[in-house]
Amino acid sequence: MGVSALALAAPQAALAQAQAPTPPVADPNAPVSDPTATPAEASAQKEIVVTGIRGSLRKSMDIKKNAQGVVDAISAEEIGKFPDTNLAESLQRITGVSIDRSSGEGSTVTVRGFGPEFNLVLLDGRQMPASGLGDCCSAPASRSFDFANLASEGIAAVEVYKSGRASLPTGGIGSAINIVTPRPLDRPGLRGSFSVKGVYDTSRFRGLPITPEVSGIFSDTFADNRIGILFTGSYQQRKASVSQFSAGWREGYSGAENNWESLAQPGDPRYANITNRPGPTDIYQVPQNAGYDFTNLTRTRINGQLVLQARPVDNLTATVDYVYSQNTIDARTNSIGVWFNGNDTTSSWTDGPAAGPLFYSEHFGQGENKDLAITGAVAKNRSINRSLGGNLAWKANGLRLTLDAHHSTAESKPTSPYGSNIAVGTAIYGVQNQKIDFTSDMPVISVSMYPGSEVTASNIRPAGNAFRNAYMKDTINEVAFRGGYDFDSSFIKSLDFGATYTENKVRSAYGFIQNDTWGGTLSAANTPDTLFTPTPLPPDLAGMSGSNNPAIIPGYFQIDTNGLIQLLNEKIGICSATTGPAGSCLAAYTVDRRIKERTLAPYIQSTSSFDLLGNQANLRLGVRYETTRVSSTALTGVPGGTRFTGGNEISILQGSGSQFLTTKGRYHNWLPAIDFDMSPMRNVKLRASYSHTITRADYASLAGGLTVNSPARPDGGGTGGSGNPNLIPYKSKNIDLSAEWYYGASSYVSVGYFHKTVSNFIANTTTQQPAFGLTNPAKGQAYLAAVAALGPNASFADILAYVQTHFPSAFSPGPNASDPYTGGGILGLASDPALIFTLTTPGNSDRVAHVHGFEFAVQHNFWDTGFGTILNYTIVKSDTKFDNTLEYRTTQFAVPGASNSANAVLYYDKNGLQARIAYNWRQGFLAGYGFDPFYVNSYGQFDASASLEVRKGFTIFADGINITGADRKGHMRNANIVYFAQPGHPRYSLGFRYNF
Repeated sequence: MGVSALALAAPQAALAQAQAPTPPVADPNAPVSDPTATPAEASAQKEIVVTGIRGSLRKSMDIKKNAQGVVDAISAEEIGKFPDTNLAESLQRITGVSIDRSSGEGSTVTVRGFGPEFNLVLLDGRQMPASGLGDCCSAPASRSFDFANLASEGIAAVEVYKSGRASLPTGGIGSAINIVTPRPLDRPGLRGSFSVKGVYDTSRFRGLPITPEVSGIFSDTFADNRIGILFTGSYQQRKASVSQFSAGWREGYSGAENNWESLAQPGDPRYANITNRPGPTDIYQVPQNAGYDFTNLTRTRINGQLVLQARPVDNLTATVDYVYSQNTIDARTNSIGVWFNGNDTTSSWTDGPAAGPLFYSEHFGQGENKDLAITGAVAKNRSINRSLGGNLAWKANGLRLTLDAHHSTAESKPTSPYGSNIAVGTAIYGVQNQKIDFTSDMPVISVSMYPGSEVTASNIRPAGNAFRNAYMKDTINEVAFRGGYDFDSSFIKSLDFGATYTENKVRSAYGFIQNDTWGGTLSAANTPDTLFTPTPLPPDLAGMSGSNNPAIIPGYFQIDTNGLIQLLNEKIGICSATTGPAGSCLAAYTVDRRIKERTLAPYIQSTSSFDLLGNQANLRLGVRYETTRVSSTALTGVPGGTRFTGGNEISILQGSGSQFLTTKGRYHNWLPAIDFDMSPMRNVKLRASYSHTITRADYASLAGGLTVNSPARPDGGGTGGSGNPNLIPYKSKNIDLSAEWYYGASSYVSVGYFHKTVSNFIANTTTQQPAFGLTNPAKGQAYLAAVAALGPNASFADILAYVQTHFPSAFSPGPNASDPYTGGGILGLASDPALIFTLTTPGNSDRVAHVHGFEFAVQHNFWDTGFGTILNYTIVKSDTKFDNTLEYRTTQFAVPGASNSANAVLYYDKNGLQARIAYNWRQGFLAGYGFDPFYVNSYGQFDASASLEVRKGFTIFADGINITGADRKGHMRNANIVYFAQPGHPRYSLGFRYNF
C-alpha cells in the first residue's frame, strides 16, 4: 500500500546519503614509517625540516620512492595538521583512490575500482574492527570501515599499499590502508598543537548554525628522552541538512510483456495514453514509488589517544597505547511522496533499447481513496571504537624482534528508546492525479487532490509504522610476533619472518515491530494538527533545476514524530509488542548472528640488493600462509503466521519461538608476493610486483540461520534466505608495473599499470519453497469466499466484515476498537495454500573477472615561487559489464565500482602563507545490482583551503568543501530512471591553530 515503502526507506534516507604502535625501524626518530619496512627502506626515511604543504608532499613522496612495491601516502603537514578535515577526503587525492560520501562527508573508499568491502584498514599496522547499522531493514553485516568515525587531527600519515606483501595483514584486494598515529619518542621534546574552528554548513534548512570543532595534541619526553607521553583529543559537531528525491522502480521488463505491472499493449484502452511506447525488444522500468526526503542531521564526533613509551636501553622500546573514537548520529527525516498502482496511467518514453520515462502519471477515482504518503523517521545511533595495545621491540647485532598485541572493539547501537531506525507513516487520502516529470535534473512530483482532501495538516491521518532495532559489535584480539635479521654483507640483506594470530568475533542483531495499517488508523479529527508543521518544499530542495518548477508539490510537513508515537501508543497500542520500557517500541532481537573467525598467519620474506646496470636494484621475495576457521551461530525467530491487509502486502507475524543453528567452515591460502625495483639512471625507478591477495566474504553472506522478510506479496510470494559459513575468500592475482622519475626535491612524474584477476566471486542461488509452514491468506478460503459472495469490486472493509461473520478464526481486527475493519486483516489458516518464498543462499562461483588500468601522476614545484601542482588520472577497466538491455530474469555478472578518476591540486606555500584548491572527479560507475543495475552519475567537487602564520606558531586558517555546490545523482537502466537526486551545498570553516 502507499505509505509502507516510504516508511521503510526513510530511515535509510536519513543516513544516506563506525591498536598499537608500528614495529620500530632502524631509525627510531623517523617521523613516518612503513609498518613492514626493512632497515634498508627505513634508513632512507630522513627527518624532514621543510614544513607546510611542501613538507607534507616531500614526506609522502619519500615514502613512495623508498618503499618496495607500490605504495602511496599522505602525510601531516606538521603536528596536529592533516591536509583535510576528513581522512577519506584526503585519501581521494591519492592516485587510484575515490570515495563515497554520506551526507556530504567522505565516508568510505574505493581503490582501483574495488569498493569499501575490498579494502583493509589498519591502525598502525593492526587490523581495525568495523561496525555500522547499515540500512533500515536488515541486520548489519558490513566489514567496511567508515572513515567518518576518525578525526584527522591526531593522524601522522595514511599509507595505501596497492601491491601485496607477505608481512601485511590480508583482507584487501583493492589495497591495505594503514593509518599511522604519532609516537612521543619519534620526535623527542615538548611539542603540541591546539586548534579551534567554527563550521558553517550551508545545507542547513533553518537558521545559520556555527558548530564547534576543538582539537589538541600534546607530546613530551623525559629522563633523557627515554620516557615519552602523548595525548590527542578532538571534539567535533556538525549540523547539516540533506534533501533528496528517491524512487523505487519495478524490474526491467521487455516491451513484449503483458501483465499488471507492465505498460498496456495495443488493444488495451490505456494504450492510447502512452507516447512512444517501448518496442517489443526494448527494456523499460516503471516507477513503483517516489518521494522527497528532508533530513536534519547532527553529527558529534569525539576522538582521543593516549600513548606511553619507554626506552630503558637503546635497543629496547616498550609502548602502550589506547585509542578511542565515538561518532553519534541524530538524523530526523520528513518525507512526502506517492505510490503507483499501474492502473489508469499516462506516460511518455525515450527511444530504446533501454527506454526511460519522460513523464509517468496516474489517475484515481474518488472512491479509490488513494493516499499521499507523509512519513516521519528518526535514526539515532552511536558507533564507538576502542583499542588497547602493547608493543615490545628489541634489536641487537642485526637481530630484530617485536611482540605486538591488541584488543580492539567497534560497537554500533541506537541511542533512541525506539530503536535504531524508526518510521511513522501518515497520509492524506484522496489523490486524484499524480505525476513525475523526469526531464529536469531534479525529477518533479506533482499531485492534485479531490475536494475535501487538500494537502493540509487537518486532513492527515496516521497509517502504518515500523520500529527497527539493530546492533553490531566487532571484537578483534590479535597477537603478532615479527622478527628479522640484517646481514652485514650478503646478497640477502635481510630476512624477515613472523606469525600473527587473529580472533575476530562479530555479533549482529536485529528486531522489528511493524504495524501494517497502511489503510489508516485514527481519523484526521482525532489526530492533532499541531503534530504537523507545514513547510515550503522548493526552498529546501533548491540547488538543482526542477526544484522551482511551479508544478512541484508545494510543501511538506515537519512531523513531531515522538509526539505522534506517544499518541498512537496511547490510542491504539502500537508498542504493545515492545520488550523495552513501557511505550518505548524497542523491539526484541529476532535475528542474532554471531561469527567467529580465527586465523593463524605465518610469513617469511627476504630482501636482496645488488648492482644492475651500475645502480642498485632490490628484490623482495615473500610468502604468507593463512588458515582460517569460521564458526557461525545464528538465532533466528520463527514466524507466528501471516496476515493479509489488502492490496499487495502480506505481513509476516512475529512468533514467540526462536531457534539456534551453528555451522562451521574452514579455508586456507598460500599468498606469494614478489617486488622488484631498479634504477636504470639516477632518480628513476622501475618497479614490478606480483602478489596474491584475498578479501573475505561479508558477514551477512557467512551468517547461518534462515530468515524471511516482511511483507510478502500475494502473487509474487515472499523473500528470504540464509548465509553460508563455508564461503572461501575472493582471491586476486595481481601484477603491478610502474616507472617513476624523481626530478626535484618534491617533484616527480610516474606512470603505472595494474592487472587483477579475481576469482571466487559470491553468487546467490535461489530456490522457491514454503518456509516455517506459513500460508497465503490472499489465496485462502476466507478471502476467496468473501470475494465470491461480494464481487471483485467490494471494499476491503466489506470483505473483512464478511470474514468476521463467516470465518471468525481468520478475522484480525484493526487497532481501533470503534472501527475494527480499518487496518484489519485476514489471517493465514492451516488449510490455506502455502506461501511460497524465494530463498537465496550465497556460494562461490566459478566466475573470474579481469580488472586492469593505468595510473598517471605528476607532482611539481614551480621553482622558488611557492606554487606547485598535483595532477593524477586513473583508468580502470573491467571485462565484466551489466547489460541494460537484458530483462531482469537474465542472470548477469559484473564488478561494481570500476570507473576512471582524476585529481588536480594547485597550491601556494611561502612566507607563512599556504593556499590550496583541489578538484576531485570520478566517472559514473555501476554501484551495484540485483535484478536491475544501480549507477552513480559522474561527480566532481572543488575544495579549497588557506592559512596564514601571523606570528611564529600561531596560524589562522579557512577551509571550504564543495565550494561550487556540486550535486549527486543516480540512475538505473536509463538516465531517466532516476533512483536518487541530491542537491549539494558548500561547507566552510574558520579557525586558528597554535603550535609549540
